[in-house]
Amino acid sequence: MEFLYAVINFLILAALIFLFGRKPIGSMMENRRKKIQDELDAAEAAEKEPLPPPEEAGGTAPLDPEQLAQPKIQEIRAEAEESLRQVEANGQAARLEVRREAISDIHKYMVSSIREQAVRMFGSEPYASLLREREGDMVRLILSRVRLTPGDIAYLKTHDVLYVTLTSAFPLPEELVRQVGDYTDQMLAAVHGKTSFWVRQDPALLGGLCLRIGDTVYDCSVRERLYQLERKMQKDDISGTESMEDVVSALEQDIERMTDRVYLYQLGRVLTVSDGICWMDGLADIMYGEVVEFSCGDRGMVLDIQPGRIGCIIYGDYTRIESGSRVRRVGRIASVPVGDVLLGRVVDALGHAIDGKGQIRTRERRPIEFHAPAILDRASVSQPLHTGIKAIDALVPIGRGQRELIIGDRQTGKTSLAIDTIINQKGKGIVCIYVAIGQKDTTVAEVRAKLEKYGAMSYTIIVCAAASASASLQYIAPFSGTAMGEYFMYAGRDVLIVYDDLSKHSVAYRELSLLLHRPSGREAFPGDIFYLHSRLLERSAKLSDQLGGGSMTALPILETLAGDISSYIPTNVISITDGQIFLDTELFFEGQRPAVNVGLSVSRVGSAAQTRLMKQVSGSLRMKLAQYRELSGFSQFGSDVDDDTRAVLDAGIRMMTVLKQGRFAPLPDWKQALLIYAVSEGYAKDVPVEKLDIFEKKLYTYMETHFPALKQTLESGVKMDDDTRQALGAALSDFAEAQVWQDSNS
Repeated sequence: MEFLYAVINFLILAALIFLFGRKPIGSMMENRRKKIQDELDAAEAAEKEPLPPPEEAGGTAPLDPEQLAQPKIQEIRAEAEESLRQVEANGQAARLEVRREAISDIHKYMVSSIREQAVRMFGSEPYASLLREREGDMVRLILSRVRLTPGDIAYLKTHDVLYVTLTSAFPLPEELVRQVGDYTDQMLAAVHGKTSFWVRQDPALLGGLCLRIGDTVYDCSVRERLYQLERKMQKDDISGTESMEDVVSALEQDIERMTDRVYLYQLGRVLTVSDGICWMDGLADIMYGEVVEFSCGDRGMVLDIQPGRIGCIIYGDYTRIESGSRVRRVGRIASVPVGDVLLGRVVDALGHAIDGKGQIRTRERRPIEFHAPAILDRASVSQPLHTGIKAIDALVPIGRGQRELIIGDRQTGKTSLAIDTIINQKGKGIVCIYVAIGQKDTTVAEVRAKLEKYGAMSYTIIVCAAASASASLQYIAPFSGTAMGEYFMYAGRDVLIVYDDLSKHSVAYRELSLLLHRPSGREAFPGDIFYLHSRLLERSAKLSDQLGGGSMTALPILETLAGDISSYIPTNVISITDGQIFLDTELFFEGQRPAVNVGLSVSRVGSAAQTRLMKQVSGSLRMKLAQYRELSGFSQFGSDVDDDTRAVLDAGIRMMTVLKQGRFAPLPDWKQALLIYAVSEGYAKDVPVEKLDIFEKKLYTYMETHFPALKQTLESGVKMDDDTRQALGAALSDFAEAQVWQDSNS
């Protein structure tokens, strides 16, 4: 317990949290300056005297923690005081964030101070003796936890021997060593195995001991306790409103839980590391997708398991990892934070905030790899997800829970379609997730700026694995975004997720697979590239009412080369999704934007994802446009066409013109239906093509001003009956006769 009392002395550092008050800060520091200087002088004199025995020390640490912490605390105090002055006008939330960051800095420094003092404290004989007296209890506690793992048994079957290592900070009595050796011999004899028993001494443990059997370590050392305390403090949720009593009480409880406990984990060894890939041995019980931690503090994820080695992708800077260093299991599958706290934030592929707005503070997490909903857990897609884009909502409708591919050459407006769709979800209760894979940082910044400008960032999460990120982070980014969306989907909410784009995701996975020495296939992609995207996209679905009725709609984006949709990756993703929106380069440069190619675009959900009104007015639209495209191709070779052909061409030109739409200008469904009905029924036949944009704007205003009841009927989305059709026809006739589009001021 003397060790606990010595460490608890550091808890007085928590009182310094109160230094972040702006008014009392000057007086408090001025009053304590002389006292601290006197204590420093006394401490220097005390260090020259011999250390008193533990029973006379009364549980006091040999160093005054306030002396140890004072220089760093002064620095943190000054930074916090300045930050508080800067955010004074930004409200309570900004001040709390400053306090949270300051308290977090205090926590981190307290851990390093505790570690530093523990090294110095247990280097002295009185405190070392306290732990050595308890070594017998530690041995008994460790032996009570020892078990053979499946990996140990598998190793024994092939090698007939299992290596056992007992490590301590100080030399162990022969009796304790013999006790451990006899116990492990008896345990392995029961499974017809032999023990290769080793005894080591490692001062880095600081105190206590640890037993390693095969890959499994049973650790009861001071070093491991400090490591666990550091991890616990890193995970603590800090609100910024804590009192001194709350902080002290929490830290006391953390330290008390460190006592008389065996920490169980598995260790492996790094064989080779290069290009973001690490090969390891050991860790026989590890699972695919599990997180590992290297001795330098960086982490990775298991992506390949072979009989003699394990392949791992590295999240951080792989140059800090050395061959031969230790790696340990973290004990969980790769996961990311989830929850409403992520809305409005920009995070990386691991869920860490990269927008400068502070840490993501949530205890809820979901694994990045998760099974797709079963067939019986799904419901049919029947509710529309309006994109606000006329050419899509009328011709290629998307439903909630659908997977619709956006495909086309570079610079044809693929991302613009996705961003407009996100903007159109404002006020509809749909959570949007934009996953940027391999995009430039400036591109992601522009997307964020546009979403903020149009008020869409409040319900959107941006997951960014930019081109500067490693292939490992680009690989897991879409899975991380899907995990964030699943949290809302299984809570009964609707989600829209955009993957921009899966072409770069495929390249990142190809790079990792080749580095993992997997056999390459077509276009050098690995053979499981189809399975990779299928297990990603199949997680988007419309859930049944029994599971809450939530949905996740996926809009994956693919980039083609010269419009070739028959290449390897596009054909794979097309076969997985429920349709595709093909953006044609020719149409794009002709000025038809969005450049949706009606012939190659399709929605396998079809009119089930449309309102009855839109289904009614756009039923024959695709056929008319196809007829126009065919006739326009023939008419360019001759100048003379009959009247019927000319009428079809004129109507087609008008329809193609009104389907043009500017960026960041999504339209509600009733306006789209009204415009399509007016043009397809001939009410715009006398309008010059160059004035159709004026016709469109005036039509919306005219309907809202003169026919509000009819407008409400159209907003309901119900199918038009004869009375509604007659009233709408009369309204459009009046509008056509007024010829308001000829107003030069429009």
